[in-house]
Amino acid sequence: MTPPVTGLSDSLVTESTPTIAKSGGCGCDSSTTVEVDEKLKERIAKHPCYSEEAHHHYARMHVAVAPACNIQCNYCNRKYDCANESRPGVVSELLTPEEAAHKVLVIAGKIPQMTVLGIAGPGDPLANPEKTFRTFELIADKAPDIKLCLSTNGLMLPEYIDRIKQLNIDHVTITLNTVDPEIGAQIYSWVHYNRRRYRGVEGAKILLEKQLEGLQALREADILCKVNSVMIPGINDQHLVEVNKVIRENGAFLHNIMPLISAPEHGTHFGLTGQRGPTQIELKSVQDQCAGNMKMMRHCRQCRADAVGLLGEDRSQEFTKDKFLEMAPEYDFDKRQEVHEGIEKFREELQAAREKVVAGKTQTASNPKILVAIATKGGGLVNQHFGHAKEFQVYEVDGREVRFISHRKVDHYCQGGYGEAATFDNIVKTIADCKAVLVSKIGESPKEKLLQAGIQAVEAYDVIEKVALEFYEQWNKG
Repeated sequence: MTPPVTGLSDSLVTESTPTIAKSGGCGCDSSTTVEVDEKLKERIAKHPCYSEEAHHHYARMHVAVAPACNIQCNYCNRKYDCANESRPGVVSELLTPEEAAHKVLVIAGKIPQMTVLGIAGPGDPLANPEKTFRTFELIADKAPDIKLCLSTNGLMLPEYIDRIKQLNIDHVTITLNTVDPEIGAQIYSWVHYNRRRYRGVEGAKILLEKQLEGLQALREADILCKVNSVMIPGINDQHLVEVNKVIRENGAFLHNIMPLISAPEHGTHFGLTGQRGPTQIELKSVQDQCAGNMKMMRHCRQCRADAVGLLGEDRSQEFTKDKFLEMAPEYDFDKRQEVHEGIEKFREELQAAREKVVAGKTQTASNPKILVAIATKGGGLVNQHFGHAKEFQVYEVDGREVRFISHRKVDHYCQGGYGEAATFDNIVKTIADCKAVLVSKIGESPKEKLLQAGIQAVEAYDVIEKVALEFYEQWNKG
């Protein structure tokens, strides 16, 4: 079993695999018992953000055509002409709709597994409606197989539902952090609505009313909605279970609880005032509490507003304006479909391999659960050298099921000797709760250091579930 041939570097097929036993083909979260109907599975099958399984194989891109915003979040500081930060609201350069459409057609040819075009900023797409919808119009006309998405704070969503439906925008993400205006007053500095700026509880209440109205309108229009919630310890962390309940009742099908990114150098209010982000354990705890209510997204990378490629990678610097404007569009519908057929065939082979792995495995109530870290370049395989990993996929294993939990970013270890000691210490700290790290290759020195830290290094090149379960059997016997 080998990844499909696309003519591209295998680094374009990235990350790890979904869970085996309960995902129902969606791959969003196996811990929930919510059934996903066939129509929904078909709609998200090639959407890397809406399907955890799809993100191992399909790419997305964002175009930065929406600079203005109508609210000010305390965790946001939009930065332009910035290539050094990877977080929402950051872009290297702004584009016109015509430039954005040209860029999409160029990249659709060079990265044929790119299936989704999103507008997520750097401001709010619906605070820039003319630029946003003009961009979608140009792309829908010339590249009909690319899904169109937008991400919004929801303030103006009710006003543009008809336009969104008219353009066949099938997926909308709303960032909704609270259903309590008192909490909202701690998250939002101001809300600009109907030519007036509102602050405190008054502004948060207006925003919430429009968000819930927009969410219900999306459901009525049969447009899929994912809700993003930024987890802010001490402010909304204990409240997110209530948020989860309310958004499900109002039509959202997927909830992405993501950690606050907070550092002084980002220049945000929270960063400058010392508000910390959640730990991995805190984040997982809240996600687990919400998972029984609706599907959870755990593979989000909190992408830049000009991200290009598969989740977990960013190729935006390969396609800066001075470069892509000199490139002729290479969009070829038939060639793209051929690549997608190859990916789907590989996915079928991979699923068959997973099912074979778990056949005959037994699970008892006494089986303890452990975490393992995976170094992977994608395709559902353990296939990356320890020293080359920029992130590790973390899975929970119990002897039968192998369940994706999170991704954890690290600085890659092999740096020619420069800074390797500090980098290694950071890696150990990042995966300290894991019993093993599964890699395609690792040197004897880091292997020994990991063992001293209580983490076993396992070398393999195979399906993630197979390697994880084989390690579990060995660990459980020991």
